[in-house]
Amino acid sequence: MERLEQQLRFILELDKQKEIGRQTYLADGARKEGDAEHAWHMAIMAFLLADYSNVEIDILKTIKMILLHDVIEIDAGDTYAYDNEANKTKKARELKAADRIYGILPEDQQREYRALWEEFEAMETPEAKFANTLDKIQPLLLNHASGGISWREHGVKKEQVMGRNARTHEGSEVLWEYAKKLIKENIKNGNIAE
Repeated sequence: MERLEQQLRFILELDKQKEIGRQTYLADGARKEGDAEHAWHMAIMAFLLADYSNVEIDILKTIKMILLHDVIEIDAGDTYAYDNEANKTKKARELKAADRIYGILPEDQQREYRALWEEFEAMETPEAKFANTLDKIQPLLLNHASGGISWREHGVKKEQVMGRNARTHEGSEVLWEYAKKLIKENIKNGNIAE
């Protein structure tokens, strides 16, 4: 029963992820998405778009990685991709959060899930590269669909978007080529500043 209680405590802890807001708007621009919505959306993208990975991936491992990679934001908060000041303390905040949140789990799951988070962050394996590609493409798609609301609100520039996506191609050349077309279109129509 102790194992089950630890797992249920973790599940209840993750409920807090539903309350964490992000800067990206939903496709219709009605409101900003939450962390849990972001993870769900990316998990669907993972199995739907797996054929576009540069190499064959373990899709279940990739989906686990995607669903678990932002749980640390329960404590660390969502750090906006283009917030230079907040990004200075991001790693320290996230490490502390990972210790506490993954620490709720039984030891074997704690090791496995923490390792998946670390693998995502390191971006060295095919699964981590593809998961990171989706983590970059998903908000880009939503920004494009919503008319670039978030980009315009924050005055995001071309070099910021390109810098954030410098490694996106490592997970999927096909998805990166598609994303570049969207970026060019949003620069042309003024959603992304030159």
